[in-house]
Amino acid sequence: MGNKIDERVENKLNSIGTEEKEEILKNFSAFKSYLAGKVAAGEKMGLSEEVLAKATEKVAGYLAKHEEPRNREQHLLQELWKNGDKEQQHALSHMLLNMVKNE
Repeated sequence: MGNKIDERVENKLNSIGTEEKEEILKNFSAFKSYLAGKVAAGEKMGLSEEVLAKATEKVAGYLAKHEEPRNREQHLLQELWKNGDKEQQHALSHMLLNMVKNE
């Protein structure tokens, strides 16, 4: 199931157009709202917390590698991501999930 989720996340990330990406990343509130919507959709599909965290890892890794931060919150997340090891990145993914779930 993990590989299928990875593939779906990868396809979704690659299919987001420039305008939509800018809308999502323009400010931290928009990013959190977008992520919250995707988490809620994943929960409705019955995805576990761990699968959601792995999908969040995939998104965070993509953003850290391919996107410039648009604001200081995104810059901080990118720095934390780039300076963390795999275990720390996984923990950060869980923290991001908790943050958007508790909004």
